[in-house]
Amino acid sequence: MNWDRIEGNWKQMSGKVQEKWGKLTKDDLDVIEGKRDQLVGKIQERYGIGKDRAEQEVDDFTRTSH
Repeated sequence: MNWDRIEGNWKQMSGKVQEKWGKLTKDDLDVIEGKRDQLVGKIQERYGIGKDRAEQEVDDFTRTSH
């Protein structure tokens, strides 16, 4: 699935996002609003990982989400 589809279906996809990254709160998801760069930033912040790793995780999620 490409990111445009995830962003367009954010309300439905946010549940899968929270399932994958459980440290993200509902408020985080509301702020992110489907924006990829916002998601990467919040993953970095909540999990204490680097930008490259967070982007790789989001890319993996994008490829495996249906």
